[in-house]
Amino acid sequence: MNKIVQLPDELSNKIAAGEVVERPSSVVKELIENSIDAGSSWIKIELDEAGLRLIRVTDDGEGMTEEDTEKAFYRHATSKIKNEQQLFRVKTLGFRGEALASIASVSHLTIRTSTGEQSGTEMKIHGGEIIEKQKHTKRRGTEITVENLFYNTPARLKYLKTVHTEIGHIMDLVNRMALAHDEIRFECHHNGKRIFFSPGNKKLLQVIQQIYGKNVAQQMLSLEEESLDYTIRGYVAKPEVTRSNRSYMTLIVNGRYIKNYTINKAILEGYHTLLPIGRFPVVVLKIDMDPYLIDVNVHPAKTEVRFSKEKELFDVVKQAVYNLMHAQRLIPDVSKKEKEKSEQTALDFSYVKRNEPVLDQRNNYTPSETNNSDVNNASQLFEQSSNEVPVQQVEEPSFTDVEMPTTEERQIHETKEQVSTRLPRLYPIGQLRGTYILAQNEKGLYMVDQHAAQERIKYEFYKEKLGNPEQETQQLAVPLHFEFTNQEAITIEQHQEQLQAIGLFLEPFGNQSFLVRSYPSWFPAGEEEGILRDMVDELINEKTIDLVKIREEAAILMSCKRSIKANHYLSHQEMEYLLEELGGCNDPFTCPHGRPVIVHFSDYEIQRMFKRIM
Repeated sequence: MNKIVQLPDELSNKIAAGEVVERPSSVVKELIENSIDAGSSWIKIELDEAGLRLIRVTDDGEGMTEEDTEKAFYRHATSKIKNEQQLFRVKTLGFRGEALASIASVSHLTIRTSTGEQSGTEMKIHGGEIIEKQKHTKRRGTEITVENLFYNTPARLKYLKTVHTEIGHIMDLVNRMALAHDEIRFECHHNGKRIFFSPGNKKLLQVIQQIYGKNVAQQMLSLEEESLDYTIRGYVAKPEVTRSNRSYMTLIVNGRYIKNYTINKAILEGYHTLLPIGRFPVVVLKIDMDPYLIDVNVHPAKTEVRFSKEKELFDVVKQAVYNLMHAQRLIPDVSKKEKEKSEQTALDFSYVKRNEPVLDQRNNYTPSETNNSDVNNASQLFEQSSNEVPVQQVEEPSFTDVEMPTTEERQIHETKEQVSTRLPRLYPIGQLRGTYILAQNEKGLYMVDQHAAQERIKYEFYKEKLGNPEQETQQLAVPLHFEFTNQEAITIEQHQEQLQAIGLFLEPFGNQSFLVRSYPSWFPAGEEEGILRDMVDELINEKTIDLVKIREEAAILMSCKRSIKANHYLSHQEMEYLLEELGGCNDPFTCPHGRPVIVHFSDYEIQRMFKRIM
């Protein structure tokens, strides 16, 4: 008896729905993408109970004829591609022809559509079966209503989360769609209340303001870069605006929101040492390229893609962010920092209060109000807030000497061409608790973390010193012993030449063991074994050694250990010298770990504290 049978369409559509339609936000995504592909300039999303009861997406796109309306719900029926060659040059968001058939198989679906040239079509489908078809209005566009989602797949319903969670996923999606297509006006309503609106006037910064708030929008920097293969534009936040996860990094390629580890890594490396450890920036980056350079057919939800020139794209993105950051003065303003912190809870993608989305005031403006706000000039979004600084008595300090620079450090400092160009001239006036230098100029008061400042100075010195070290080795009186797994030992033996080229000699010593009798002389004292282990681990995992990265980590380690600490009192001359050295750094605004070196209190802010300005 034959065991293999062909599955009926009803069952195969439900199986496909398991890949395409994971939750209500998956339905919203597929319907919005179809509306965008139809050339819509306006898209309205209506939801009841986070889409579990009802999802309705209405647009003003090109619509469909009666014949096409029925064909659209056949499996693998699409207007997006016609042959195999077009599959490798996909210019639309949808192309598989699975979405509508999958959605209709697990819901009660109604479609009303028209091309505007003749009477439209209304069709009702329950569980994949067409139960009614009739004539409808002539209004150009399409309206698709999905009710009772997963009514015939109770197992899928069981794994859905709360209304709070599901509306959060939908809002995340709608926000990113609005960022990807700032030329389209989006509206989103939940249980009869409008929870999101974007103007659709091709002003990306206005959409960013709608989603993240005014204070974040004013801290965004415009980025534009173009190479032979890529055009990159968007906004990246100043390093002081960070989040605890990568979800605020939005990547858009050819109008498609994607998730891509490589591009995220390029952005973070572009910030370099400007971000604190474990913190991530707010970024909206749009990348346009020839569709031939990207494969979008690698994931059912189409959120993951594959690039044919990934290394080149990585380099372009990293350099673009790096150049932008190094053209700015990145001194945090205390009033802005405090206001941005106070808005943090309103910046999450999901807004919920008593199972309803919270409507921030910035989401309640009308289109006419939008046109009057010039958020393209981010500086015009600036508003001040007041802070109170407590004053406490401290003991009279006893001054000790700052570690004076070596002759080599002075020579490197004196050769820098960017002295005092990124950091304004500062004049020390005192010290707070032996930890913070207080300085002033015509723009107000500055607080400088003396440990972070000297870390930055030392880091740039060691980084330059270790950038091209002499190929010398240091002999060990007692060799270091390493043990590895069989696979690791094989990898090391295969790359012995590469290890020896950088001055690292691993001598086989029995089964799976190696001895190290010498190491490169630039290794920091006391850290030889840790760095050797890191280099070997990187070789095993990456099959290569990033010597630049290893040297940089060594420079960070040495700069931290050899910098003055907190509760270390300085003389006025020592403070002057430290500020002068800091002004000679290429990146004087953060320590190598990304913590801020300096913060600013403007004259205006100080006067507001003392009620001189009301």
